[in-house]
Amino acid sequence: MQITKIDIYQLDLPLEEPFIISYHSYYSMPAIIIKIHTNEGIVGFGESVPDEHVTGESVHSVFAALKYNLIPALLGEDPRNIQSVHEIMDQSLVFNGAAKAAIDIACYDILGKFSNLPIYSLLGGRKREQPSIPKVLSILEPHVLAKQAKAAVQEGYHEIKMKLGKNPKEDVERVKAVREAVGDHMPIRIDVNQGWKTVQVAAQVIEQLKPFQVSWVEQPISQMDVSLFKQLKEVSSVPLMADESMVTPQNLRTLVEDQSVSYINIKLMKSGGIYPAYQLATQAELFGINCQIGSMVESSIASAAGFHLSLAKQNIISTEISGPTKFTIDTGDLTYSLPYVNIADKPGLGITVNEENIDRLSVKKETVSI
Repeated sequence: MQITKIDIYQLDLPLEEPFIISYHSYYSMPAIIIKIHTNEGIVGFGESVPDEHVTGESVHSVFAALKYNLIPALLGEDPRNIQSVHEIMDQSLVFNGAAKAAIDIACYDILGKFSNLPIYSLLGGRKREQPSIPKVLSILEPHVLAKQAKAAVQEGYHEIKMKLGKNPKEDVERVKAVREAVGDHMPIRIDVNQGWKTVQVAAQVIEQLKPFQVSWVEQPISQMDVSLFKQLKEVSSVPLMADESMVTPQNLRTLVEDQSVSYINIKLMKSGGIYPAYQLATQAELFGINCQIGSMVESSIASAAGFHLSLAKQNIISTEISGPTKFTIDTGDLTYSLPYVNIADKPGLGITVNEENIDRLSVKKETVSI
């Protein structure tokens, strides 16, 4: 089997409501969708949702990386040989994890369709636990968050995730309001997206959050120096999770050596797709570190890929892949029975891709072929 051509689509995915985190407010989500064609008629779909604040990529850089570097290097190659695909991509371009993730996901989709197996089976099989998602709350006023949290309970969510990081004092009030709204038994996790920046500020805020029993605090400090997590752990009793600081295997090595975090957040867009993300989860497993599979707010294509990965590893204990619940128009038919996701026992990604929606949402398209 050979790759004969690849279609590249640049999209703007429409959000039902703005998604507000510490460093940006999103009113739509820019994304890249690719369609890999093969000489045997099997096609695969992949997705890239880059974030300039995490990997330094944008939809424009991803489009260019695919068009001028990655795709020309892969034309004529066998998409089923995932290891070789990554070797070729790494030789063509360093870093650029979100661009490589699109290729990786599409190749796994092809391999699954060729083998007539879902991707999780290709990764070793499906665990018994059904992946679930928390309700993710943007940075809003405390009374608004309290109302949304109560609604989330009624919708069937079992956990709340709060985005924080705009203002430390107001952040404490936000968590207080949500805790009072949902009671003592609903788990609340918080994600600061580097917003508290320094160890000193993070330590002070975490101390003030103790009465509200948060499950863990994700990336409260700047991503630049991974070793700062060690300093924060020494003055904090609340479990910590690394996200923006956890991009490469070298980052994981530092976190392991420092014994500074209880969890790491693995994202396909940071690591370069399913193949390297599975490797990171395996490396973390060796050192007793549990993982979360997060997302950059992706559509059904990349979201399905993340869930397949989570099903294949016992130490992946959390999935925060809720993009399809936030869009008014999606690229596929991934569905949820809240708080759980419905992953079908179908080949490849296990979803039906809606190419009409992809065309409708496209702002740019090109095809690279042999």
